[in-house]
Amino acid sequence: MTVATNVTDHGSSFMPDPDLTPAEMVATAEAIASTLVARQAETEQRTFYAEDTHEEFARAGFYRILVPRRFGGYEYGPETFLKVSMALARGCPSTGWMFCLGAAHSLAAATLFGERAQAELFSGGDFISPATIAPSGTAERTPEGDWLLNGTWAYCSGAPYATHFIGHTLVSPGEGQPPAPMLFVAPRSEWTLLSDWGAQLGLKGSGSHSIRFENGRIPADFAFTGVHLSEIDVTAGTPGRDAHHNPMYGGGPLSFMLLESAALAVGMAKGALDVYEDLMRTKVTMFANVSRTEDPDFQLWYGQAAGMIATAEAATLNAVQQWSDTSAQGAAAFTREQDFRIATICREVIKLAWHAVEGVLFPTAGSSSVRHGERLERVWRDMSTLHSHAGIGVLLATVATRQLARTHFDVS
Repeated sequence: MTVATNVTDHGSSFMPDPDLTPAEMVATAEAIASTLVARQAETEQRTFYAEDTHEEFARAGFYRILVPRRFGGYEYGPETFLKVSMALARGCPSTGWMFCLGAAHSLAAATLFGERAQAELFSGGDFISPATIAPSGTAERTPEGDWLLNGTWAYCSGAPYATHFIGHTLVSPGEGQPPAPMLFVAPRSEWTLLSDWGAQLGLKGSGSHSIRFENGRIPADFAFTGVHLSEIDVTAGTPGRDAHHNPMYGGGPLSFMLLESAALAVGMAKGALDVYEDLMRTKVTMFANVSRTEDPDFQLWYGQAAGMIATAEAATLNAVQQWSDTSAQGAAAFTREQDFRIATICREVIKLAWHAVEGVLFPTAGSSSVRHGERLERVWRDMSTLHSHAGIGVLLATVATRQLARTHFDVS
């Protein structure tokens, strides 16, 4: 396995603009997204977005949207972050995916880890950390109480420019006891990036490479034994809620992870609708030879897809508001039932966005518009691959759905 090359050091020397507003940041993302459309092929070939794009994101402050203010971040909150992610995915699904799944986990780090650990984790300002939910590798205690990590973790979206990695492994809590999950965070210095991404059907440019630890060392307070990110109960409070006096650092990690996926799905679908609108304006019908904008069938198909995507976007933004409102009500309000309820909204958003693309836009756009390398064909591939993500295809489709009912009816 070779190591990926042409990836620079990951820290940023750019300081964010202290006067920038959330609305201006979203507008910046929308402007940048328009430039990403023409670079989709090169992003796929490289398997991650370009260094100059990374630098542009850093200058815009995107990597600090969710970082606490006390550590040089904007602390804007989930809505701004997800709107930025949605905009970028509209321009280039791979870029949006890589950015979102790398930058989003500053929220988890600021929520779950103690103040001393956070001071070290956020010392560089920008925080980019893939996070995977499947346990892998091994962890062993050192005589000093630190952890040594060994093994390979796959599907680490955002890894090429990452400053950290959040993952899971299995450790035994005591002699004779069965292994239990351990959640950990590790700085970039402790792992190696592998060049094993790009052969998948879609999201070829999402930077979802594997990473390898060979005796990677992390301090004891960079890990929690018996904890999995998707199963954390925040009703007793979190270190982040106490440290930053901001309820956004006390919300449910599971539902926020799935809000990321929902926002990305909507962004991708909006990109497909952009293509379809261009075709409506530039193409004529096969038999009547009139503009598609004047044809009743194409009017119907555009209107159907536009309404479905608008509904998916509205549901996403409402779910984000629910997430923030519930967090603001106090730690006890964000129950596991509420976590799962928001997660299932995300399930329906993804289904609706996907159906608009694969059921309406893709089959009626015309075969010349879905040839390999065409923008609509790429969106279809990327959204197909989105469904293969374990958090969407398995956890969201089955586990979270059942768990909503189990928590509601208090079934153990």
